[in-house]
Amino acid sequence: MVQKLDRLVTLFGGGGFIGRYVAQALYRTGVRVRIAQRDPRQAFFLKPLGGLGQTHFVACDIRKPEQVAAAVASSDAVVNLVGVFKNPYAVNVDGARNIAEAAREAGVHALVHFSAIGADPSAKSDYGRSKGEGEDAVRAAFPGVTVVRPSIVFGQEDNFVNRFAALARLLPVVPVIKGDTKFQPVYVADVGRAVSTAALDPRTHGGKTYELGGPEVMTMRTLNQRICEATGRSRPLLDVPDALASAMAGLFGWLPGAPMTWDQWLMLQHDNVVSPGAKGLNDLGVAPTPLAAVTPEWLTSYRRHGRFAVKSPY
Repeated sequence: MVQKLDRLVTLFGGGGFIGRYVAQALYRTGVRVRIAQRDPRQAFFLKPLGGLGQTHFVACDIRKPEQVAAAVASSDAVVNLVGVFKNPYAVNVDGARNIAEAAREAGVHALVHFSAIGADPSAKSDYGRSKGEGEDAVRAAFPGVTVVRPSIVFGQEDNFVNRFAALARLLPVVPVIKGDTKFQPVYVADVGRAVSTAALDPRTHGGKTYELGGPEVMTMRTLNQRICEATGRSRPLLDVPDALASAMAGLFGWLPGAPMTWDQWLMLQHDNVVSPGAKGLNDLGVAPTPLAAVTPEWLTSYRRHGRFAVKSPY
């Protein structure tokens, strides 16, 4: 039986890829969830996933402090999942600070701030630097914040595994950029449970930083191989020379729909894995899920005969 908790959690960005899983993890605890985002209509699909009256919505642009203050009013816990890659400082720094200051002023018991592995105020990429500055701003405003830094997050609705699966379906040869860069892909449902746990237990998790990664570390090349196998596409992998990839990102990365921006190229220069000794999923009571355990659930759509194709062991 689900324990009914008379708590209200405000979830900024609840209608996004990760937000929907955090919301569902919160629903299972019985708490009330307030979804705050610029266009709440994009999150209306969440309402039937919770109980009667468990979800409500509020329009909020986190760049506007007065709207943020209204969104966090009466909250017991606040979770900030909002982050952007394009022009990131207004959202990843100023918006994050607005949420932390509003949570402090409202007397909120718990704040969870969603960051990223590689967040660093001295990072070369705008995204990594903005995430690092955002962490500093949030900690200054709300010292008891729980910071969550995931590696690459995968799941049925992601824009990472699905993107490579689409390439394997369309192209006879799959280009691989920075094939030796390492990742530690983490399953989105595991992230959702971890964030929910941190939000509802600030006594245990407040003031701490968690780096979330799955049970496997793999290179970009290995990841593409796994995806080709899971989709039944026997494709040769072509390593793109760094000089060519760099030139493409620098010259064309600003164009809409470009395969890679300059900022993304800069981020690929560093491995995206959990730091040695860092607290992680296990410290939040979540057993990491391997990529191979869940990808067959949705990657069958990329197979030649869809769900009727012979299943891959991956």
